[in-house]
Amino acid sequence: MVKTLVKHGNSWALIIDKPVLDLLNITPDTPLEISTRDGKSLQIEAAPVLSQADRAQVLDASMADINKRFATALKRLAS
Repeated sequence: MVKTLVKHGNSWALIIDKPVLDLLNITPDTPLEISTRDGKSLQIEAAPVLSQADRAQVLDASMADINKRFATALKRLAS
């Protein structure tokens, strides 16, 4: 299947046909992860949906990393 991009506002969009979406069980609400392995092709797959507890854990880990990396700057900004 060969597709071309279409203008969508200030961006370009790739239209995925409904039969393909149905085959992959993708709805408009499905979060998609887009990546490239070789810089020449795209890989699109459904992103894992995290539970509330998992999201909180990811947020806590991110905040700990930010605090560790930027502690000095954050302290200066706070004073």
